[in-house]
Amino acid sequence: MSQHTTPDRQLPSGHVQHRVTVPEDVPMIALLGQRDEVLRAIENGFAHVDVHALGNVVSLTGPSGDVALAARLVDELTHVARAGQPLTADAVERAAGMLTAVTAERPADVLTTNILSTRGRTIRPKTLGQKQYVDAIDRNTVVFGIGPAGTGKTYLAMAKAVGALQAKQVNRIVLTRPAVEAGERLGYLPGSLNDKIDPYLRPLHDALHDMVDPESIPKLMAAGTIEVAPLAYMRGRTLNDAFIILDEAQNTSPEQMKMFLTRLGFNSRVVVTGDVTQVDLPAGTRSGLRVVQEILTDIEDVSFCRLTSADVVRHRLVGDIIDAYERWDASTRSVERTHRTGTRPARRPDRDTER
Repeated sequence: MSQHTTPDRQLPSGHVQHRVTVPEDVPMIALLGQRDEVLRAIENGFAHVDVHALGNVVSLTGPSGDVALAARLVDELTHVARAGQPLTADAVERAAGMLTAVTAERPADVLTTNILSTRGRTIRPKTLGQKQYVDAIDRNTVVFGIGPAGTGKTYLAMAKAVGALQAKQVNRIVLTRPAVEAGERLGYLPGSLNDKIDPYLRPLHDALHDMVDPESIPKLMAAGTIEVAPLAYMRGRTLNDAFIILDEAQNTSPEQMKMFLTRLGFNSRVVVTGDVTQVDLPAGTRSGLRVVQEILTDIEDVSFCRLTSADVVRHRLVGDIIDAYERWDASTRSVERTHRTGTRPARRPDRDTER
């Protein structure tokens, strides 16, 4: 890719004009998006940079620092477009965020990593946190994916499990969840025990249907190649040659978490996912997912990956909702602490004082 920066006497002080020549093997429609969606997203991400495209040349004009970052973004997006990955305004926003993060990962490397190709589409990480999560699954025997809803914790783990099965790295997939939400109400639900438990395992079935031919799933489950079962069914077993996923792990007790982790057999991998802000356990019961972080932190071949609202890949409002709840929780804890101690929380200095 050819790049050229020109200081212009007619521009304000500190401003430059930078031209990026896009290689001929990258269609401009792939880089700019439908109706210049990507071009507009670049402009939205860099409010002080004017972005124009003419032929295969993208011109960037504005403050030198902003223009340099925007030029890096165009370069990364060009690599993504060359790899055949569709570009959207959302992908541009995420790539721009990665450029400002302290990391050695390139946005193009994150957005073009293939996890699983199935049923006519490819599953890829969409954020830096997701890329680090799937890399941790490749490198470690036991991985904990901890974070809010919508960060792809379970979905990406499922994709890695199906990929491992297809590559014959494991002989079976075992998917499990605690049915804690049912609690005392389980007996009041209609149907057999399986009918009562099925709603709590349905999210795992849904993800599985996205990645495996639905017609083959009953055969795979009948053969034991894929098993979806409540956590209670894991007791007393040793799981060899398996990819094991424990979902909704925040609803395990410390004893259940220990029981589950000690099911690990030879040539098996474990991924544990959960959101410690959504615990449904009875009052007074500690979450096994919280406790395990205190116990296994320094154990080799065990990795803890913490995803945040920045890794949410649902509607952009979901991330804002998660952040709002975190602020509310922090404020509520501060007020409760004040009531208990009779002291006021420390007052933040105003901005003038901070300066």
